[in-house]
Amino acid sequence: MPAPRTVRVARLFALAFAALPMAGCANLFDTKEEELVVPDVPAEQRYNEGLTLMQKEDYAGALTRFEDVDRQHPYSEWARKSMLMIAYINYSQGKYDECIGAAKRYLALHPGSPDAAYASYLVAASNFDLIPDISRDQTRTQRAMDALDEVVRKYPDTEYAVSAKKKLEVARDQLAGKEMMIGRYYLEQRNYAGAINRFKVVVTRYQTTRHAEEALYRLTEAYMALGVVNEAQTSAAVLGYNFPESSWYKDAYKLVESRGVNPQMNQQSWIAKAFQGFKLGS
Repeated sequence: MPAPRTVRVARLFALAFAALPMAGCANLFDTKEEELVVPDVPAEQRYNEGLTLMQKEDYAGALTRFEDVDRQHPYSEWARKSMLMIAYINYSQGKYDECIGAAKRYLALHPGSPDAAYASYLVAASNFDLIPDISRDQTRTQRAMDALDEVVRKYPDTEYAVSAKKKLEVARDQLAGKEMMIGRYYLEQRNYAGAINRFKVVVTRYQTTRHAEEALYRLTEAYMALGVVNEAQTSAAVLGYNFPESSWYKDAYKLVESRGVNPQMNQQSWIAKAFQGFKLGS
């Protein structure tokens, strides 16, 4: 006699629920089995794959390979190399903050490495490439100068120090330009004391930059406006001594001459002392 319909339905539900745990286990076993068959790729092989992808200009793929090595084989020599490649790829792709983070991590873990100079240079070069327009805040420029100076000090005999010195001069010129911009503004507002303070920074800190000539002329102009003729004479004399062919010197000469005096150097003046010991125009 066939079972009542209600009984048959109950049995179907019972079989279905009984099968659920087994299905779950089957999926679990399948997952584990799949994980087990995934090969453990050696660090060297994964690193070389990254290099190959870089040659093909697949930087995203290369970055993934190097990150895999760093994560899966953290204490290997290949992980050390991969960290440096991660920093380099980020730099080459214009991801400067990411490069700085990766390079600093490398330096923290491997400060005595032969490649520490390069990692340090990547930090400096990234900060340098992030230098903003002269009209904006120059905190990043100062940061770049500090990082570049560190490369020069720590690794003076490397090619990175040579490049860092060149970038350092550009960064110094940027900061000098910022001071000049503010100084000119103060001069236009007839805030002569404020202008002198800005030009003084250029003359004492950034005297090897292209702004030194104008700074000396602007000092002559500001001191003349204040009636401090002796300092105006000194700044004009220092300008003429270091840049005799400069158009700024010709203007400075005319300016002091309009007061019936000539450029004359006072050796006790802070302006003369700032340039003591060398001649820029020679």
